[in-house]
Amino acid sequence: MLRTNKLNAAVIGSGFGGLAAAIRLQARGIQTTVLEKRDKAGGRAYVFEDSGFRFDAGPTVITAPECIDELFSLCNRKREDYVEFLPVSPFYRLCWENGDSFDYVNDEDQLLEQIKGFNPADVEGYKEFFKYSEAVYEAGYQELVHVPFLSFWDMVRVAPELIKLKAYRSVYKTVASFIKNEKLRQAFSFHSLLIGGNPFSASSIYTLIHALERKGGVYFAKGGTHALVQALSNLFEEMGGRLILNAEVEEIVTEQSRVIGVKTAGGEFTPYDMVVSNADVTHTYTNLLRSTKEVQGVARRLLGKRYSQALFVVYFGTDRVYPSVAHHSILFCNRYKSLLDDIFSKGVLPEENSFYLHAPCRTDSTLAPEGCDAFYVLANVPNLAKAPLDWSVVGPRYADWILDYLSRTYLPDVKRHIVTQRTFSPMDFKTELNAHLGTAFSLEPTLLQSAYFRAHNKEERLRGLYFVGAGTHPGAGVPGVINSAKATAGVILSELRDVPEFALEPAYV
Repeated sequence: MLRTNKLNAAVIGSGFGGLAAAIRLQARGIQTTVLEKRDKAGGRAYVFEDSGFRFDAGPTVITAPECIDELFSLCNRKREDYVEFLPVSPFYRLCWENGDSFDYVNDEDQLLEQIKGFNPADVEGYKEFFKYSEAVYEAGYQELVHVPFLSFWDMVRVAPELIKLKAYRSVYKTVASFIKNEKLRQAFSFHSLLIGGNPFSASSIYTLIHALERKGGVYFAKGGTHALVQALSNLFEEMGGRLILNAEVEEIVTEQSRVIGVKTAGGEFTPYDMVVSNADVTHTYTNLLRSTKEVQGVARRLLGKRYSQALFVVYFGTDRVYPSVAHHSILFCNRYKSLLDDIFSKGVLPEENSFYLHAPCRTDSTLAPEGCDAFYVLANVPNLAKAPLDWSVVGPRYADWILDYLSRTYLPDVKRHIVTQRTFSPMDFKTELNAHLGTAFSLEPTLLQSAYFRAHNKEERLRGLYFVGAGTHPGAGVPGVINSAKATAGVILSELRDVPEFALEPAYV
């Protein structure tokens, strides 16, 4: 049994970033407690259950499974013994209003044949784009995703490579330099929306997602994404960690420029040697550290940053099956750039929108009763700063409009077959998840809000305070937040190696 030394840590929030950080610290003998506001672990990866239906509340696309497997291997375990990953094919089905569709698959011949059907000249262009995406993947993901950018010189060190890869260009502009057909440009640029980035302003660094998916595949956790949350929670507790639910942290308590513990909603103070915040980074600085003068300047700077879009999600179960719908569908409307301008810049709630439709029963039929289907449909919408709408009024109308659209198009007559339904609005992101401005992905991933320019994995002004999650390096998405935990744990363990009285136990491996 691994001996626990006298160090103890609190992790605020049990999202993927928080659980990954907690596992890494616990595996090295730091007694770690995860404090979760809600009644289930997972953060955004929550689960709703109703009438035999299971709805994953948040992320549903599992990529880069090796970063998840590594957490289990650190503890001398195998992920396969805890949760099964099911391959998804096609990765996505992309659909347009005129009836065109594109199955984004990992079979090169099938992929190229479909590209040829849209524009034969784009076959060679796609091949060149994929080479570019591979180069960005190797430089931006394999080499840098788990490396903390704590000083400006860390950024200077990688600047020549970023310039070489033209990271100053947008995702869309980069794709367009290789591919001419507009629908194919949309098909290969939409990925940045999955991590909170507008394809027309997100850095071309994020084209690496295409290579990431092609190389590692796209998966779904059997039993739903929350089955992966439960697997990580079980692993953490097996290692001796403590997961406390219904424990909202109200304040990170500091003294003489160091963290000394946390205070929970009931006013109870618990001392800790260090705190890792997986809470929304802006919420952490502006609320949890509201009494700490050393970081007030950081809080003000964060409030002036650009933030991602918000999401409006409708979860619904039906009393019939829609077998023709793919597991992951992107439903494009007739606008692309102007639609994203409305959402990211103008703060207009679109009257015509594009959607992500999740139909997990295509891969795992156990998520709905026999003869039934489970779905969620997600719409990108402006955050609460761009459009301070009353979602208690707007939400029901918007849900009805979305379901009307689906009834006319991809899920015929679906409104008559819905047996359970719920929504999650930007206001719910704010109140339930403490997400600043109701955003779904924290800071927008522009070039000047990436790496060193993002919130740092360590707070230099306060000893013992660290960050993981979407708001810090490398950013949002399941691989992003899990790798943020690797970067942050690396900083913590490196610091502790220099303190003899806090000698760490070896890892399990």
